[in-house]
Amino acid sequence: MKFDSRKSFLPSILNDDFFTNFFEGNSLPAANIVENKDEFRVELSVPGFNKDEFNIEVEKNVLIISAKQESKKEEKDKEERLIREEFRSSSFSRSFVLPDSVDMEKISAQYNDGVLKLSIPKLNKAPEDRIKRIEIK
Repeated sequence: MKFDSRKSFLPSILNDDFFTNFFEGNSLPAANIVENKDEFRVELSVPGFNKDEFNIEVEKNVLIISAKQESKKEEKDKEERLIREEFRSSSFSRSFVLPDSVDMEKISAQYNDGVLKLSIPKLNKAPEDRIKRIEIK
């Protein structure tokens, strides 16, 4: 008996268009940003990644969080063939402008249960006044 790979075992709501739009869309992970007197917290919903797939950098007061995940190709024996493949590579990059009042050296991150949490401590002192008044002569 031959299997027609164009037909799905799944209900019609989960057809090929659903998977293509969901997994290949350019959507960014959802983010929560919280501020209290001591810190900012950024939480990103990024299930399915391993912590070593993330790259977190701060460049010129911009926090850049990115991740890249490659799909793994499995070797099948001669008696098996892949009928449907829904594991795909995925990546994202999100950027956040940080205020001058944060301590860049003490930013920390944790990844548990599909949520990446960053703690961005505030400086204990007020940032230097970066406004310079220019007199017209």
